[in-house]
Amino acid sequence: MSTKEKISEELLLEEEVLKQNEIVLYNDEVNTFDYVIEMLVDTCEHTPEQAEQCSIIVHYKGKCTVKTGEYDDLKPRCTKLLRAGLNAEII
Repeated sequence: MSTKEKISEELLLEEEVLKQNEIVLYNDEVNTFDYVIEMLVDTCEHTPEQAEQCSIIVHYKGKCTVKTGEYDDLKPRCTKLLRAGLNAEII
């Protein structure tokens, strides 16, 4: 394998890793649907419809991926969700 091919392969692998980060929101018995929807619109730039669908999935399935992207973009968003009293993590 040439150096160019190896670098190209490493870049592809790095891009794959970057794309795999996601914020997962977990269900709780504290926050209302309206509050969760409001936070997803505000923090994750969801449309109201998208935020409502995510909140329903979280309610019935226990969790839902609410944002995918690079870690550096997700970290402040996840922190904001946590500070708002929601249960979320980056995986």
